[in-house]
Amino acid sequence: MTDRSYNVLFLCTGNSARSILAEALLNHFGKGRFRAFSAGSHPAGKVNPYAIALLKEKGLPVDDLRSKNWDEFATPDAAPIDFIFTVCDNAAGEVCPVWPGHPMTAHWGIEDPAAVEGGDEEKRAAFAKAFLLLHRRIDLFLNLPLQKLDALSAQGELNQIGKLREKGE
Repeated sequence: MTDRSYNVLFLCTGNSARSILAEALLNHFGKGRFRAFSAGSHPAGKVNPYAIALLKEKGLPVDDLRSKNWDEFATPDAAPIDFIFTVCDNAAGEVCPVWPGHPMTAHWGIEDPAAVEGGDEEKRAAFAKAFLLLHRRIDLFLNLPLQKLDALSAQGELNQIGKLREKGE
């Protein structure tokens, strides 16, 4: 792999929470080395307000975030994707489109914060937990020497990042 900018697609079923958080994190911390996108197999049509509130609280831009169908990224005129990460177990088990260019893929499953029931405090805590785990994984990804790794080594590293769990679990 050469020293260049990489396109990354985060997939989830609804594309309203986890994949949106990951897109915002990688676009912010990737500093132009990475361009992140997110999409869902059955997009919710809007970004979860708890995701927006958390991203704003953390100082990350939210203006361009929207819930999208993954078909947008499987067309011939779509940006070529280098890496695809599924962040929910449902999306990982679905039949995905055929992605142009055969990007490297890995599963980085995260519990769905949007599925948490309870009051605002419980929901905010669930989103904060998902954000923290995604941030840790993305930080590890950003620190991989991608230009120096062969495809097999890179795939192994991506899979290991997906196995990272919260401390104490």
